[in-house]
Parts: sequence; structure tokens; C-alpha cells
Amino acid sequence: MQKILSAAGVCSRREAEALITEGQVKVNGVVMTELGAKADPEKDVVKVGNKVVKPRTEMLYLLMNKPRRCITSLKDPQGRKTVIDFLPKELKRVYPVGRLDYDTEGLLLLTNDGEFSNAVMHPGGKVPKSYEVKLKGIMPDEAIEQLVSGVKLEDGMTAPARVRKMKLTDANSWLEITIHEGRYRQIRRMCEKLGHDVLKLRRTKVGPLDLKGVPIGGFRELTPGEVRALMPGAKSGKTMSTKERSRQGGAAKRPAR
Repeated sequence: MQKILSAAGVCSRREAEALITEGQVKVNGVVMTELGAKADPEKDVVKVGNKVVKPRTEMLYLLMNKPRRCITSLKDPQGRKTVIDFLPKELKRVYPVGRLDYDTEGLLLLTNDGEFSNAVMHPGGKVPKSYEVKLKGIMPDEAIEQLVSGVKLEDGMTAPARVRKMKLTDANSWLEITIHEGRYRQIRRMCEKLGHDVLKLRRTKVGPLDLKGVPIGGFRELTPGEVRALMPGAKSGKTMSTKERSRQGGAAKRPAR
């Protein structure tokens, strides 16, 4: 059932598990609460709430340069801007691959392919994710060595990170930190544990992908080769029409907020 919902672009697999256990998913009128439940999306009527889930065969893979002060979600009860608000109507049936904090900017992937999302986010895939980090104060070499070897957080020891010094000012350190885990606020918590608040955080790379040519608030489609690089064997079956590309250009020019 999780695979059906994620493939239809409803949500990620993890979010699908919550919908199922909360009793929000029905198959042919019967509420499904078991995570192992199965259905045939071509024959069975699957609903989330009162909305019918339609099978989706066209796969979309987007790269966005997320601005600060918007949330990585499909909607927000508080009325804040979401990353979906930056997409044209034709491309809104995607969901974010992982999350970036409200005040974190940078590279964010969006898709309606649950297998692709899982491949990128699962720790076993070890897809590297790089961040530019501005820290309060000057982080000493001893603390940087701890980032490299692993930092003990409340949810366990982090995996080793790669760290590159970018620049120093009188009051701040700028580092590039690369990790392959995706824990909640991981970069911020690692640095705070070592006594340095994060003043600015920007994700610059996911695997071989970077933000070249994508302005803040803009997006582009991944090429089939880029999809395969992150998920060998994946099939990228969706190509934007001229109209959609024109809309992309409009979104790409939207100023940072």
C-alpha cells in the first residue's frame, strides 16, 4: 500500500505509513490499517480520506533551489509558503525527497516516484549531501575533527562527515560539510553539540547534482542520466512540454523571499 500511494504522488512512503496506521486509507470501502496490506491500483478503488487515488505512470524528477522561510511540505495549516507554491499547476503532483528546515535553503529534489525517493534518502544508499555552513564563532580544528569522526547526539553517533574549510572572518567560520545521513536538523545539531550555532545553512549538492544555473526559487527537470546516477535502473518517463518549460522560466525568475 505504501508503494501504491507514493507511486501515485500522494506522499512519501514514510508519510504513507502514517496515513495507513491512522486509518485514513480505504480499499474498496474497507479501512486498511496494516502496513503489509496490498491492493491492485488498476482494479481496486483506493481512497485517502474521501479522495480516490489514481495510478500514475508518468514520473517527474525536479531539482529546486529552495528559498529560506518556506517549508518543505505539500501544505501548511499555518498558511506559510511551501515549496509546492513555487511550481506551476501542471507539476504540483510531486512531493519533496526528504526535508530542509524552514530557514535552510538550497538543493531540494521533488518527485512522484517513491522508489527514487527511497533510493536517495535511505542511509544504505549513502548518497552524499553537501552543505555550506556559516557558524557563530571560530570552530577549532579539534571540533572539526569530531565532525569528521562522528558526533554523539541524543539519537546516536553520527556517521563520519567530510569537512572542508571555506573561509574565516573575525567572528565566523564557513565550512562545507558533507554527510550521507538524513536525520532531523542533523547539521545544526552536530554543530550546536560542539558549541557553535549555525547562522546560515545552504545545501549545495545531492550526489552528483548541484545548483548551477538554478536561481533561488527556481527549478529544473532532472535528465534521465541524472536519475540513473542516483537510482541505477530508474526510468525517467516525463519530459516537460514547451509550455511547462516556459512556466519554469517564470518560476526561476521569482525573487527570493
